[in-house]
Amino acid sequence: MASPSLELQGAIVARLKADTAVSAIVGARVYDHVPRGSGGAVTADFPFVGIADSDDLQDDATCVTGYEITMNLDIWSRKPGFVEAKQIAHAVVKSLHNWDASLPTHKVITLQHRQTRIFRDPDGLTSHGVVEMVAIVTE
Repeated sequence: MASPSLELQGAIVARLKADTAVSAIVGARVYDHVPRGSGGAVTADFPFVGIADSDDLQDDATCVTGYEITMNLDIWSRKPGFVEAKQIAHAVVKSLHNWDASLPTHKVITLQHRQTRIFRDPDGLTSHGVVEMVAIVTE
């Protein structure tokens, strides 16, 4: 059986790429692997959304194999201030919060927004956001 976290990641990327509010700002630049050059520098055009880290916690119940999956999505913008980063983060949350996601071999019981953080990257130019989503998934 496939990884529930990997299935959820694929569904989230597909959902955000198809969402008109998200694509109105970032186009098709929603990545599960952000493009990088040979030196490791990001080569993707700004703004974009990328899958960041995730945590899987076994969350079984009687006769049910379950998982609590926390998935972070990175928001990146080079527009001055935090306006664009906050607009993207809001569109991502609106698209995913309480979404009834369909996975190939697992079932999403809930998918909820936990928090959003927006901050300035150390380069002083880049706005960086982190949208944290939490899903309960069963086999």
